[in-house]
Amino acid sequence: MTTAAEHPWGRVDAEGNVHLRTAEGERLIGQWAVGDDPAEAFRFYERRYADLETEVGLLEKRLETGTLSPDDAVKALAKARANVTDAAALGDLDALATRLDALEPAIAKHREERKAQREAAQAEARTAKTRIAEEAETISTGNDWRAGADRLRALLDEWKALPRLAKSVDDELWHRFSSARTAYTRRRKQHFAELNTQRDGARKVKERLIAEAEALQTSTDWGPTSGKYRDLMSQWKAAGAAPRNVEDKLWKRFRAAQDVFFAAREAANAELDREFAANAEVKEAILVEAEALLPIKDLEAARKAMHDIADRWEAAGKVPRARIKELEGRLRTVEQAVRNAGEQEWQRTDPEKSARADDMIGKLQRAIDETRESLAKAEAAGDARKVKDLTAKLESNESFLAMAQKASQDFR
Repeated sequence: MTTAAEHPWGRVDAEGNVHLRTAEGERLIGQWAVGDDPAEAFRFYERRYADLETEVGLLEKRLETGTLSPDDAVKALAKARANVTDAAALGDLDALATRLDALEPAIAKHREERKAQREAAQAEARTAKTRIAEEAETISTGNDWRAGADRLRALLDEWKALPRLAKSVDDELWHRFSSARTAYTRRRKQHFAELNTQRDGARKVKERLIAEAEALQTSTDWGPTSGKYRDLMSQWKAAGAAPRNVEDKLWKRFRAAQDVFFAAREAANAELDREFAANAEVKEAILVEAEALLPIKDLEAARKAMHDIADRWEAAGKVPRARIKELEGRLRTVEQAVRNAGEQEWQRTDPEKSARADDMIGKLQRAIDETRESLAKAEAAGDARKVKDLTAKLESNESFLAMAQKASQDFR
C-alpha cells in the first residue's frame, strides 16, 4: 500500500492513484507503483509539468522574436494546447492554458504584420520591376552596344533577385522587359552584322592598297612616288577599320612598304646632301662678296656685282636641303638692299639721266628675256632647283625693270 499524500495541485491516494486538481475539479492522471514514497510520484509529475512550461515558454519566445511564421505558430499553439489539456502532470495547467490563450492575439498581430510586410514588399517589387522594364525599353532604342548590353544583364540579375508579383502583373512587366531585351539584341546583332560587312569591305580595300604600296616601295622616282603614297594614305584612312583580328597586321604591312621607300629616299637625299656640301661652301664664299657690298655706296658697281654674283650663284648648283633657307635668305637680303638703293637713286635722279634709265630698261629687258629662255629650258628638263633659282632671278629683274620703267616715266 502507498501512503496517501497531498500536493498543492493534486494528491496520491492509498491505492497509488495520482490525481490532478484543476478549476473544473479533480481528475486521475496516473498511478504510482514504483515505491511507497508519494514524494517520488509528485517529483515525477512535477517534471512533466516543467517540460510543459518550457514548451509554452519556448513558443512565447519564438513568437516574440518573429522566428516562427503565423501558420507554423498556429500549429505549434494547437499542439501545445493539446499537450496541456490532456497533460498527466502536477502544476498550474490552467495558468499554462491562459498563457497559450494569450498567444492567439499575438499570432493574429504577427499575421497582420507579415501581411503588411508582404504588401509593402510587393509594392516595392512592382515599383522596381516597372523601373527595370522602363529602363530596358529606353536602352532598346539606343545605340550604346557595349554599355547597353552590360546594363541589360545587370537589370536581369536585379529582376531575378526580386520577389514574384501577382501572376497577371508579373507577366505583364516581364513581357515588357523581355520584349525590350529582344528588340535591343536584334538591333545589336544587325548593327554588328553590318559592321562586319563594312570591315570586311575595308579589309579588301586595304589589301589592295597594300599591294599598290608594296609595288611602289622600290621606286626611285622620289617626288611623284611620295605623292602617290600620300594618296594611298588618304585612301587608307577613308576605308575605315578592318576586322580587329587583321587590322594591326594590315597596317604593319602597309607601313612597312612605305618605310622601305622613304628610308631609301632619305638615304638618297642624304647622299645628295653630302655631294651638295661643296656647293654650299662655294655659295658661302659668294655671299661673303655679296654682303661686302652693304651698305650700298656705289649703286652701279653693286648692280654689276650682283649680276655676276647671280650667275655664279646659279652655276654653283644645289646645296643641302637643310641649308637652302639660310643661304637663300642671306642672298635675298643683299638683293633687297640693292633694290632699295636703286629706288632711292631713282628718286634722286634728274631728267638728264633718263637716257641711263632707258639703257637700264633695255639691259633689264634683255636679261629678263634670257632668264625666261633659261627658265623654259629648266622646266622642260624637270630641274626643279634651277627652276626655283631662275624664277627668283626673273622676279628680281622684273622688279628692277618695273622700277626702271617708273623712273623713266617720271623723267618724261
